[in-house]
Amino acid sequence: MIVDLPYGDRKLALNIPDHQPCTILQGKLEFYVPEQEEDTLVQNAMEHPIGSQRLSELAKGKKRVVLICSDHTRPVPSKRIVPKMLKEIREGNPDAEITLLIATGCHRSTNKEELRAKFGDEIYEQEKIVIHDCEKEEELVHIGTLPSGGDLVINKLVCDADLVCSEGFIEPHFFAGFSGGRKSILPGVASRVCVHYNHNSQFMDDPHSRMGILDNNPIHRDMIYAARKAGLVYIVNVVLNAKKEVIAAFAGDVDEAHRAGAKFVLEQMGCQAVPGDIVVTTNNGYPMDQNVYQMVKGMCTAEATCAENGVIIAAGECRDGLGGDSFYRTFKECRDVSELLAEFRATPPEETITDQWQSHIFARILEKHTVIFVSEMEDAVVRDMHMIPAHDLQEAMNIARQLIHKENYSITVIPEGISVIPVSE
Repeated sequence: MIVDLPYGDRKLALNIPDHQPCTILQGKLEFYVPEQEEDTLVQNAMEHPIGSQRLSELAKGKKRVVLICSDHTRPVPSKRIVPKMLKEIREGNPDAEITLLIATGCHRSTNKEELRAKFGDEIYEQEKIVIHDCEKEEELVHIGTLPSGGDLVINKLVCDADLVCSEGFIEPHFFAGFSGGRKSILPGVASRVCVHYNHNSQFMDDPHSRMGILDNNPIHRDMIYAARKAGLVYIVNVVLNAKKEVIAAFAGDVDEAHRAGAKFVLEQMGCQAVPGDIVVTTNNGYPMDQNVYQMVKGMCTAEATCAENGVIIAAGECRDGLGGDSFYRTFKECRDVSELLAEFRATPPEETITDQWQSHIFARILEKHTVIFVSEMEDAVVRDMHMIPAHDLQEAMNIARQLIHKENYSITVIPEGISVIPVSE
């Protein structure tokens, strides 16, 4: 059996002998054919909101309206969503003062070219657009305490608004369960300190802080609290395929509509976890496998279906390198990942630093499993990251077999690691 795995802009062929026990985990999302075209899907969702009145009704009598929009790091098709939301708001209140607030979270500021590409010339030139800055204290306000105990500090424009709504998209998220919905507030328009508190090491260790899980997820619990407290009452979220085409849309209440979308994603991406002694995965090719930092996401999928003391083979081109010097130094300077995890776990939530969560998750995977890394990275750099370098899948499989020390070992292959949610009984 030959399985093709996305790698950069090409495919790598994995040859599995016919006698070898092997399971392929694949979702159904890319085979899903929507009954309507993209704009109709969005329009119909807005005409039949879940758990909410239509946006035009919510806008009646509301003068100051904030529409929270995704930033340049998210493939949200704002050109299809935002014009429809603006139209409905003005149908409810033609005199509404609308601000498009860009939810950058802790990312860099979205530039003018990115805004114009995102919204189109008309919206860019005619609407009021404000970019959130997580460190500008004069633009932030404290509005309460998160269930976890952290200070909830968000953009003042949201607090001053009479109506708050948002756009977004829903996909699996490796510790928040799913993207979208409540994330427009936290981390979208929250302060850096607030975001860091929510991404603390205690939460990263919680077994519910995993891909595809919302219930009892402490990260989600903080996020949905923040959304309610901030007054986010209406969302329009879409689900995208690999071509970034809208295949489903959900509008309405920030929790109910989001959960409906998450349910759809789980139905399309969920697969029964089949523990493998060797698990082979990818990050869906470029651009998602552009660096080692991003590759942690695909490894999380493998972690969810890897047998105890099993081996993970992760294949990613990494044409852009590591994805951050501090991320690299964290592991290069670490003698033992267990010691590194202990340091993270001893860090109080209020002292969480940027990207600590990514390093924590990566260290958690490395502590439990040997990771063989197929990439274009230099061998020494891969070893600095506490992984075993390999130059092709066959070499990686040979190394893995030697590490397993079992004649009757099993293999699980996840061709697209960030498009599958392994679900255990």
